[in-house]
Amino acid sequence: MLGTIVNTVAIVMGGLLGLLFGKALTDKIKTTVIQGIGLAVLLIGISMALQTQNPLVLIASLVIGGIMGEIIDIELRLRRFGQWLEKNISHGRESGRFTKAFVTASLIYCVGAMAIMGSLESGIKGNHSILYAKSMLDGISAVVFASSMGAGVIVAAVPVFLYQGGITLSAGLIQGILSSTVIAEMSATGGLLILGIGLNILEITEIRVGNLLPAIFVAIPLTLILTALNIG
Repeated sequence: MLGTIVNTVAIVMGGLLGLLFGKALTDKIKTTVIQGIGLAVLLIGISMALQTQNPLVLIASLVIGGIMGEIIDIELRLRRFGQWLEKNISHGRESGRFTKAFVTASLIYCVGAMAIMGSLESGIKGNHSILYAKSMLDGISAVVFASSMGAGVIVAAVPVFLYQGGITLSAGLIQGILSSTVIAEMSATGGLLILGIGLNILEITEIRVGNLLPAIFVAIPLTLILTALNIG
């Protein structure tokens, strides 16, 4: 859990720095930096998605995972939690802005190979190096996001702790089925979701990435099945 704890603290500290010193940055600078981060997120997502060895896994994972996510409505639950936090913490001073910051930051910090694979490495091997690297990236981006979007970014540390901590603690249970092929497809599926986040940050479109989150885990059994049947 050490890696996840460090990651959580990095987001909180970065967010606080952004709130305290964000006024030193003009709106134009904030907008440009956010757009730059959005482009970087796109690049990361594309590079991860291209790691797939079987596009059928990506397609099926997104379809099945999307259906599961819509039934559960993860995005709505995230937004409701953000709205509850907004009501009880921000007291309406940033109406709507707090929730958007919380949801956006939560998805950025939780989705992707570094969050999943870093947590697995931490739980299985006790190797926290991936999460340490992620902590540095998340902390820096939290400074910019908090200065631009507000306090909701700081509270995103909560789902990061629960999500990555949960993966770390349960890593031993799924250790035996995580072959290099399975890991590649999980990373590729997560990459597509990161690509969607990048598009949302740039306000090109509005993809409900939260409701597609189950696709990352659906990729595990699908990869095993299609590999066994030699399909793809």
